[in-house]
Amino acid sequence: MFDRILRGAKLDGREDIVDIGIASGRIAAIEPALPPGPPEDDAGGRFVCQGFTDAHIHLDKACILERCQICDGTLAEAVALTAAAKAKFTVEDVFERASSVVERAIGHGTMRMRSFVETDPRAGLRSFEALLAVKARYAHALDIDLCAFAQEGLTQEMETHALLESALRGGATSVGGCPYQDPDPARHIALVLDLAERFGVPADFHIDFDLDPESSDLPALIAAVEVRGLGGRVSVGHATKISAIAPDAVEAIARRLREAGIAVVVLPATDLFLNGRGSDRLVPRGVAPADRLAEAGILTAIATNNVLNPFTPYGDASLLRMANLFANVAQLSTPDALSRAFSMIEADAARLIGHEARIEVGAPADLLVLDAASGADAVRRIAQPMLGFKAGRRTFEHALPRLFEGETQ
Repeated sequence: MFDRILRGAKLDGREDIVDIGIASGRIAAIEPALPPGPPEDDAGGRFVCQGFTDAHIHLDKACILERCQICDGTLAEAVALTAAAKAKFTVEDVFERASSVVERAIGHGTMRMRSFVETDPRAGLRSFEALLAVKARYAHALDIDLCAFAQEGLTQEMETHALLESALRGGATSVGGCPYQDPDPARHIALVLDLAERFGVPADFHIDFDLDPESSDLPALIAAVEVRGLGGRVSVGHATKISAIAPDAVEAIARRLREAGIAVVVLPATDLFLNGRGSDRLVPRGVAPADRLAEAGILTAIATNNVLNPFTPYGDASLLRMANLFANVAQLSTPDALSRAFSMIEADAARLIGHEARIEVGAPADLLVLDAASGADAVRRIAQPMLGFKAGRRTFEHALPRLFEGETQ
C-alpha cells in the first residue's frame, strides 16, 4: 500500500503524533499508527513541515568574494563589482558555484526556490545556460523557478530586453527588473510587465532599495499592476524604504500593496549589510517590516538573496537562520509572531512563487523533519533539519551530535 512510512511526526495544527504513508511520490495516509511493512523512517515526535522555499536568491553571482575587493560596502559598489566580475563568468564557473549553494540549501531543508539570473550584455545567456543545467541536475530534490532578470537597468540598454526575451523563450519561468537602476523607472516597470503578460509568467522586482523616504517607485508599480489586472502575479524584493517611513505611511502603502495583490520579500542579511552606511551611530536596521505587512494581509516571505558576494559577504543558504535573523531585527517574541516568521520561509513563501505546498492526503510528499516542537520553536533555536523528502524520495539526512562524557584518548 505504501512505498515508505515516516513515523512519529508532529504536524502543525494537530495535537497527536502521526505516521505519514507515502505512495507514488504523494502522501497516501496520515494516521496515528500505520501498519508495518514498507521501509520506515522515524521522526521521533519531532516537527514535520512541507520544506522551505527560498523566494529570492541569486545563484549566478554567489561565491565570488575572492574576485571582488569590497571597500565601501555600498549598493553602488556591489553592483559595480559584480558587473565587472560577471563579464568573465563562464557556464562551467556558474554551474559549479551555483551547485555548491544549491547543495547547501538542500541540506538546510529548502525544496523550492526562485533564482534570479542576470541576462545582459556582460553576462549574455551564459549564466542562464548554467542555471538551466543546475535546475535539471537537482530536480530530484529542489524545484527552481528561473527568473530572467535585468539588474543594471533596461531602457538605456535595450540589448538586455532582447536577452530577457531569449531567456523566456528558452525556459525561464518568471521575469524581473530593477527600476532603481534605470534612468526611467516607470518605463522599466512597463517593459518587464509587458514580458510577463506576453509569456504568461510572474514578475518580480527589486525596488525601493534605500532609506530615502522622499521618493518611491512602488506607486508606479502598484498603478501598473492594477491597470493590467496582474494582482497575485507580481512580487517585490527589498522595499527597504518602508522601514524609513512613519507608521501611518506604512499602513497606507500596505493597504495599497494588499489591494493591488503585490507580495513582498524581505532580505535581512543583504538589507542589514548595505543599508545605513551614512550613519556613524544608531545605524538603522533598514529591513522592511514584513511582520506588519503580513498582519495587513500582504503575502510576505523572508529569503536569502545573496551568498558570499559584494551584496552579502557571508551566508550558508539556511532559511531558518534567515528567519531567526529577521525575528531578531523585528524584535519578535510571541509564539504567533514567530510562527508567522516560520511561514515566511515555508507555506507563505511557497505560495509567493506559485506553489501550494501542504501536508495532506493527496499532496506531494515534500516533507522536512526538524529537531523542534513547532515552527516557532524552530525559528527560536535555528533548529537542525534532520531528514528531507522530495516527492517521497529521501534527499538528505543529518545526525544529531553525539556527546562523549569524560572519555580519554
